[in-house]
Amino acid sequence: MDKKHDYALETLIDLDGFIAEIWQGYWVKIEAKRVEKDKTKPHGIKYSLTLHNSKGERELGYDNAHSVPHRSSIKVHDHKHKSGKIIRYDYKDAGMLLEDFWKDVDRILERKK
Repeated sequence: MDKKHDYALETLIDLDGFIAEIWQGYWVKIEAKRVEKDKTKPHGIKYSLTLHNSKGERELGYDNAHSVPHRSSIKVHDHKHKSGKIIRYDYKDAGMLLEDFWKDVDRILERKK
């Protein structure tokens, strides 16, 4: 039985190293690499999707590089950085990750206009 090919995951991995200015000095950077599946990276990827302002300061970030502070009973690694807070992110798949990130980018930039 063939496993269904995950095109969204392939797209995310292909975007590794992507950096682009998207509006008046705001820019995004995407990093995504395959890793061994384990308790901290059960999806088999290490990712970081960030939005930066014209000063280079991060306005938004989705990643799974470290656990979420104050979640001692469960070591949650998928989260987002927004407004100086670290918020748990419930990763479903690569396609939803990309969609959620771009929706947040759109909301942030809309408020800046």
